[in-house]
Amino acid sequence: MGQENVKFVTEQETADTAEVAALVARSRAAQAQIENYTQEQVDALIRAMVWSVAREDRAKEIAQFTVDETQLGNYDGKFLKIFRKTRATLMDIIDDKSVGVIEEDPIRNIVKIAKPVGVIGALSPSTNPEATPVIKAISSVKGRNSIIIAPHPRAKLTNKLICDYMREAIVAMGAPADLVISIDTPSVNKTNELMKQCDRILATGGGAMVTAAYSSGTPALGVGVGNAVITVDDTADLDDAAEKIRISKTLDLAASCSSDNSVILLDAIYDEMLAKLQGKGGFILDAEAKQKFQDVLWVDGHINAKVVAQTPKFIADFAGFEIPEGTQFFIIPETGYGPDHPFSGEKMTVAMALYRAKDIDDAIRLTNAIQSYQGQGHSCGIYSRSDANIMKLANATRTSRVMVNQPQSASNSGNLWNGMRQTFSLGCGSWGGNGTNNNITWRDLINETWVSKPLATPKVLVSDEELFGDVMAKLA
Repeated sequence: MGQENVKFVTEQETADTAEVAALVARSRAAQAQIENYTQEQVDALIRAMVWSVAREDRAKEIAQFTVDETQLGNYDGKFLKIFRKTRATLMDIIDDKSVGVIEEDPIRNIVKIAKPVGVIGALSPSTNPEATPVIKAISSVKGRNSIIIAPHPRAKLTNKLICDYMREAIVAMGAPADLVISIDTPSVNKTNELMKQCDRILATGGGAMVTAAYSSGTPALGVGVGNAVITVDDTADLDDAAEKIRISKTLDLAASCSSDNSVILLDAIYDEMLAKLQGKGGFILDAEAKQKFQDVLWVDGHINAKVVAQTPKFIADFAGFEIPEGTQFFIIPETGYGPDHPFSGEKMTVAMALYRAKDIDDAIRLTNAIQSYQGQGHSCGIYSRSDANIMKLANATRTSRVMVNQPQSASNSGNLWNGMRQTFSLGCGSWGGNGTNNNITWRDLINETWVSKPLATPKVLVSDEELFGDVMAKLA
């Protein structure tokens, strides 16, 4: 056999495999101890887990710690996520029945019973490392699973801090701490091992890691690339739209994959709406500044981590162009899309590409063209008072979510003002290379046993005439 077919395993790889195996064994032992927990016990656990990190003093500590370690986003955004988002997520799932019989269908005479998966292997990104471990952990425990969290190396201390607080709370409730385990010294190899050895993967992070999750051989729930496109039509409340676009674009300095990346304005309101965006702190980049920004935002075709989720001033200084005081986000006029127009893709910065459309049909065309380059299946939004326009866009775009008259980045993953399930894991369907369109929650982290009883009155096949009708004549 040729040398080219031999894979040499290093001592470090062997050590990593053994380390992860030990963590999985601990996690599996802990999960076995709660496998028969009642609904009340499960819900008490997740309430304690959230309280341990979301009470005000801890939320303040975690928010500052996260900013200090990652140097991404800002304190206000991090505090909102750990203080508010975790509470909202708990509220969203606390009344769900996740133990025993969770659904009955009397028409089909089917009963569904929830059963745990086992050990969840979770990836946590550097952009949302404050709330992601909490949300994934309570979703896992809600299904009577345990979880091992592999953080991005840039947020490993934040992840450990949060997991340690949750572990303390779990023990105080009389359950095993190892229901939540952090990989404290993460590496790509350890993450890959976790994905091979766990029972289900919950992958949030960069495209390479999500691809690795799908290739691991373990059932995986992954997410797609974000590149939200927002349309403002000629029926919209422009003041409301401008303020909500500002909120969405600047939340945590655009760390979220749901941040507005492109905004399409219809001809009829283009000038007025652009002025309102400028009034909210939007600064239009001229051709020279746009090129300077482009030169620092992408390095060898990849987004430069040095400018991700940074302030406008930092970016301007780094790129070498001037901005006025009070600038909150950048507006970059665009006409094209695709690799030759990189600003049409995801930017992970306080920058939006701006497009002009003739009408709603043109806006739909642009949305699909932009997202065929990046972000297909993730989400889009519209500011409109026209149900016809809203539904036309929803029907004609290849997207899993359409946010209507809402700040996109604060709404896609659920918020108190909408009915979306609360999560930070957004499935993008086949459009985004994912197996689900769901806002992923505990329901995606369980097995279900379907109990089928005979129908009281069996179904009877109808006649061919009734079933096939006029197609019989056409196929004769």
